[in-house]
Amino acid sequence: MYDKNNVFAKIVRGEIPTNKICENAYALSFYDVNPVAKTHVLIIPKGEYENMFDFLHNASTDEHAAFWDCVKDTAHKMKCDDACNLIANVGRGTFFYQSVPHFHLHIIAGEKLQDFADMAQ
Repeated sequence: MYDKNNVFAKIVRGEIPTNKICENAYALSFYDVNPVAKTHVLIIPKGEYENMFDFLHNASTDEHAAFWDCVKDTAHKMKCDDACNLIANVGRGTFFYQSVPHFHLHIIAGEKLQDFADMAQ
């Protein structure tokens, strides 16, 4: 069940200020408040979707198109559309768990993170 009081829902409603990068009718991107790299931004849909699979199954075609346009535009503005990590966590039962129950995609770039590099081997 979607929690209408999660921090991203409050950002969408304008109750919590954020440093926006891109915005359209259905999505917005902003800087992560706890970055793990030089570039660490989040992209969220404005609709009430708990996780990536909820969004994939239930968002409209327009919402999907606008979300991915926001991802593309954000990566371009951050100058990382040629080299970055895109990460979407789902649920709390994983190593990198979803800390906010509102679908969000991380764009992480700008340096090699040793923890991620070690896991890839």
